Amino acid sequence: MRAPSTRCALTAYSLGLNTTPEPGLRDLDYGRWYGSTVGDVVAGDPFGLSAWLTDPDATPHGGESVRELCRRTAQWLSSVPSDAGHVLAVAEPAVIRASLVHAMAAPARAFWHLDVPSSVLSLTSRGGRWSWSTRLGYIAPVQRWPSDVERSPAGGIDRDESLVPL
Repeated sequence: MRAPSTRCALTAYSLGLNTTPEPGLRDLDYGRWYGSTVGDVVAGDPFGLSAWLTDPDATPHGGESVRELCRRTAQWLSSVPSDAGHVLAVAEPAVIRASLVHAMAAPARAFWHLDVPSSVLSLTSRGGRWSWSTRLGYIAPVQRWPSDVERSPAGGIDRDESLVPL
């Protein structure tokens, strides 16, 4: 399974995975900041950005708070059946951070303190307790565009990938 974004679809395709979109793995809702660069947000709403980065309940963009994302991600993790065996999910960096917050039983304030470079995150649940490990990885560029992924009109990435997570 994968997040519904183009980025995750292409990552899964590059890895040779046959995946289906999982709405519970969707990226953080950036509200009116959607499609903006971090520079745009800094220039247009510096106090809002500061609040968003320091208060997990802040929603200056009118979208989803970090705490709401953490709750949604925890609900999705809890919905995976305990007898499902290995489950592979290609997810957005914000969802990976939220997964770590849940696995570590950390407060939502820890969200921005977790670094998630391009890597493989392995979460394991045993009796309701989580453990995790990471491996840095490299994903080769897509050589052929998958047929089930729409290209943006300009041929580049979709608008959902314009706001670069900090």
